[in-house]
Amino acid sequence: MAKRSLTGAQILWEAVVNEGTDVIFGYPGGAILPAYDAMLDYPQLHHVLVRHEQGASHMADGYARVSGKVGVCVATSGPGATNLVTGLATAMMDSIPMVAITGQVPSFAIGTDAFQETDVTGVTLPVTKHNFLVTRVEDIEPTIREAYYIARSGRPGPVLVDITKDAQNARMDFEASTEPIKFAGYRPTHEIDDVDMAEAIRLINEAERPVILAGHGIAMSGAGQAFQDFVNEAQIPAAMTLLGLGGFPASHPLNLGMMGMHGEAWVNQAIQEADLLLAFGMRFDDRVTGNPATYATNAKKIHIDIDPSEINKNIQVEVGIVADLREALEVINPQLSATNPEKRKAWIDYVYYIKGDAAVRDIQNMPDHGELYAAHVIHDLWRHTEGKSVIVTDVGQHQMWEAQYYKHDYKNKLLTSGGLGTMGFALPAAIGAKFGAPDEDVWAIAGDGGFQMTACELSTCAQEKLNVNICLINNGFLGMVRQWQEFFYDRRYASTPMLSPDFVMLAQAHGLQARRVEKREDVEAAIKWARETEGTCLLEFVVVQEDTVYPMVPTGADLDQMIRRPERSAIVESADDRI
Repeated sequence: MAKRSLTGAQILWEAVVNEGTDVIFGYPGGAILPAYDAMLDYPQLHHVLVRHEQGASHMADGYARVSGKVGVCVATSGPGATNLVTGLATAMMDSIPMVAITGQVPSFAIGTDAFQETDVTGVTLPVTKHNFLVTRVEDIEPTIREAYYIARSGRPGPVLVDITKDAQNARMDFEASTEPIKFAGYRPTHEIDDVDMAEAIRLINEAERPVILAGHGIAMSGAGQAFQDFVNEAQIPAAMTLLGLGGFPASHPLNLGMMGMHGEAWVNQAIQEADLLLAFGMRFDDRVTGNPATYATNAKKIHIDIDPSEINKNIQVEVGIVADLREALEVINPQLSATNPEKRKAWIDYVYYIKGDAAVRDIQNMPDHGELYAAHVIHDLWRHTEGKSVIVTDVGQHQMWEAQYYKHDYKNKLLTSGGLGTMGFALPAAIGAKFGAPDEDVWAIAGDGGFQMTACELSTCAQEKLNVNICLINNGFLGMVRQWQEFFYDRRYASTPMLSPDFVMLAQAHGLQARRVEKREDVEAAIKWARETEGTCLLEFVVVQEDTVYPMVPTGADLDQMIRRPERSAIVESADDRI
């Protein structure tokens, strides 16, 4: 192809299109205006106008999680770029491939405290996998190519490209590069160590009480089938991290459910009694381990992760294998041998014995005084959607209830901010997910607190004519913070009772439809109405205010030292005492 005379702004979009991107989320401003003007010449790019730059970063994140592609967001310099920071940190903690493109003041003005100048690369260095400052037109295309490569390779993550306004305006003769990316010092892949692999296989085959700790890496590496083959052949029960939910079907008999702070009690107990832990694509987060000094002290540990920095970072292991999980399992699976089938069967029977009827007990034993519980809402949403919808949660109590009561059998159907715990994530990330999977039924589940942080994106739903349904759990509190105050601060509810707007009227003000639900018997009809109604619908569920997520491992406590739900009689007596 012959060279063409293009501006840097045009070259930017040439490079973005060549990387396979067809939708971007952004907000214009002075330093990025050349790029926005040039965007009009690229109708294959659909630009989603957000109402706040944080929304753009969460939309790019949600798009990437559900599609597996690189999500792209755009902002101007200064406050526009800094408004992306929370979304970049969210993506960084959860290993989401994103490219953020920001405008910067002209190169000659850098360092002068020019209008809307900020050292964006300095600000975002801790919350990106890598970032670039581009000051020359000839560097725009190779930098964009490198950004996409870094974002999607190895352990994925967000990359920021800051481009000065003069570089966007400058012109050069351009021809798209076809050369392979060569990035000095960057090793996204690693050879599997044969000695470590042999030791791991020996430990797996000899273990009598093994438990798998299954994380986000299962879905991200495309290891779902290989992982199921491993579980079926080795007959090892699997505990899931929050981000691991859906990577292994919840209905599988060897899926124990979620581990950790708000995981299932029997799962945490099984981990503490195991003789071998197999950590697959997870990072031993503190919400998973509890007190690391007392964490599974009788268990040997095998850790497989694509990022070498995770091995022995939080928990010391006997064997650490740096590899893509799917590739590692493809090596392990043919070498499995159930040397102790009866003893392993006894272990599985024991785990199910300590589980008992707990899977249904909480729903059945909730007091029924005509009040609506958030767990009922989540459970009914799961039943009505048959577990097939894409669920995007915010952060708080509803996030944990979703993990407990919406059973995920399919990968990439639960999108949630796991590592950073970002309130305000649900609505914009659900918008991004809808663009990434337009044929899916997408639900945002949010609390009244987090929802108000990004509620302005309701207008984005209206402008884009999206079918994104919103399940708003309204308990009149910042619920999870209130729960901590209940348990650890003598019910001194400092700044957690929350006055909210009329959410039904708020949705209608944005041109959307909405309903309020206050009784359990009305939940299913409301869900059915929302799914059958064209456009975005908001369902406000007014639930019991002082409800609590059980079980809970207090911060720093041993994993099996959980605060459990009181028996029904105790709940009723406590309620009577307050009356």
